[in-house]
Formats: sequence, structure tokens, C-alpha cells
Amino acid sequence: MRERLSTPHGEVLFPTFLPDATYGAVKAVDSRDLGRVGVQALVMNAYHIMQKPGTTTVSALGGLHTMSGWSGPIMTDSGGFQAYSIIRQYPERGRIGKNGITVFPEGALRKFTLTPEKSVQLQLAYGADIVVCLDECTHADDDRTMQENAVKRTIEWAARCKDEFTRLIKQKGLGLDGKPRPLLFAVVQGGGFKDLRRLCAAELSAMGFDGMGFGGWPIDGEGMLLSEILSTVREALSDDLPLHALGIGHPTYVKRCWEMGYDMFDCSLPTRDARRGRLYTSSGPIGEDGFADGWFKYLYIQDEKHMKDRRPAMPGCDCPLCTDYSLGYLQHLMKYGEALFQRLATLHNLRFMTRLSEVLAERGRP
Repeated sequence: MRERLSTPHGEVLFPTFLPDATYGAVKAVDSRDLGRVGVQALVMNAYHIMQKPGTTTVSALGGLHTMSGWSGPIMTDSGGFQAYSIIRQYPERGRIGKNGITVFPEGALRKFTLTPEKSVQLQLAYGADIVVCLDECTHADDDRTMQENAVKRTIEWAARCKDEFTRLIKQKGLGLDGKPRPLLFAVVQGGGFKDLRRLCAAELSAMGFDGMGFGGWPIDGEGMLLSEILSTVREALSDDLPLHALGIGHPTYVKRCWEMGYDMFDCSLPTRDARRGRLYTSSGPIGEDGFADGWFKYLYIQDEKHMKDRRPAMPGCDCPLCTDYSLGYLQHLMKYGEALFQRLATLHNLRFMTRLSEVLAERGRP
């Protein structure tokens, strides 16, 4: 039974939601804030960080943990998804080849290249606790030929990542002092084709990774969660292998994927929603009604009805917003562009996600 993950910077209890700290920070909050609302670990992005602030700067500042003031575990995304997104929208700005991904970011003075080996080198140099293999991302609606090519390349790149990771772990002597070494996660691709997902999962499993991630867009063209494909990937992997649902952060989707057998989640959605005034609430204490239909709700702080509302955003919530401030005050902060609004709203949504994780852990899987 998977209950936790041990890393060089502490344990991660399942399930857990990892806020996106893309450039080394979660927007509008600091590391103490994150600890206060129960965040266990963060996701940072190797592709973006190698550009801003840059690898030499991260090194000069002591690595990601010291630079960001975050003492807990850090997972670094390889950047494959971000590079793919740019190339898909602007084909002239990059290419994906046998040896890796080359991208010409808008406004950059030079190109950036990611090979499987370089991706692992960067992530370990940054001090990541969980390193993610470079993969070729696809959209769920891409055709079979594109998916087959992406699966083939993802498997080949994963093997190269594993070799480089093993070499560097040995070279650095990590894990020899009895402390946990960094972990390596591979990513299962295959789009909306179950057989390709099973093939990719089987090939990666045979290589022996510390965990797996569900890769590609988890949402189809109609905006619906790819439940059958997500379930297929979980069933294709060993029960004791931790599984990360990359890009999934909607509360109802987190609950559904946890019940399928997923352990870890990350997404920018909760923090982005918060900054736009969309707060997460429940019809009652989370899980009290057994997660009956409609248990999750949005509260739109800009609604005029909240102008003179002295109630907290969510009764029973222990986040800094709900503990100390009213809906009316929060609307006031938002209306006049006060930075405090973004901080309080962000902490509320993140606390909702960590409380949801705690409740799901207490209830266990079906």
C-alpha cells in the first residue's frame, strides 16, 4: 500500500497536491505561507528556470531550496510539456528531434536545447528531490501516428535519462550515507489510445523507475477528464509504484483520480483561480456529506452581494483568510488592486487543496 514517499528533504504523504512554483516561487505567497497552509512539496520547472534566472544564478544562490527558502521536497518538471506547447502553437520557434528538443523562446537571444542527459543534469544540479524524465508530450486528440512516434521517443529518452541519472547518482555518492537519494520518475505517454498507454507503461516499468507520471493533456477536446485513459495507466502499473497525475488540480478531478489509484497531483489552476477571484468552497465541511453531488463549489468574490458580508469565505476553514478576514474585506482588497488580496485568496485555495488531501487520506480509497 502506497502511503508516502521518502526524499532527501523529507517525506511526502499521499495523496498530496503540489502547487506550481514554475520559476522557483508560487505567485503571491512565500515559503512560510505555504508551510502554514499544509503544503508538503512544490513543482518547479527546469525548462523555465534554465532561462530565468539561469543555471549559473541558481548555482550561485545555493540551489533551488536555498534560493527559494523552501525546505521541503521539490519536484522539477523536465520542461517537455512547456517546450511542446510552444512548438505546437508556433512551429517556427522550435523542433523535436531524436536527440531532444530545441526551442527559440520569444524574446530570447539564443536557442535552448534539452536532451535527455541535459535535462537530468540540470535537475540534479538544481537540487531536485524528484527528477522527471524528458518526454515527448502530445494532445489527447492527436492522431495515432503522432502518438506512436511520441511513445517511441519517450521510451528511448527515458532509457537515456535513467542511464545519466544512475551515472550522476554514483558519481556524486548520493544515497550512500543512509539518507534518501533523489528519485527519478518516468512519464507515460500514448494520448487517447489505451494500447499505446499500456505499451509505454510496460516498457518504462521494465527499466525500473521510482515513480511514474501520467503524461500529455489529461483533458480531451471537449474539456472532459480522460477517466478511462487515466484508469488504464494506473492498471498497467505495479500497485506499489507511486503515480503522479501531471497537470490535474481541479478538486473534483483530484478526488476522482485518487480513487483510481493516483497519489500525487500538480496544477497551476487553484492559484490562478485565486488570483482571479474564484475561491474554492464546499457545501459543508469537506467530505462530511460523503462527497455528495455538488460538494464542491466556486465563490466569486467580485459579486456585489459580498460587499458587506462579514462571513469568512468558508466556515470551518483555518486558512489566514477565513481565520482573520471577511468576504467584504477581501472584495474591497480586490476592487482596489491591493496585493494582499492575491496572497489571502491564494492561501485559501491552497488550504482547500491540502484539506481535501487530508480528508481523502483519512477516508482511504474505495
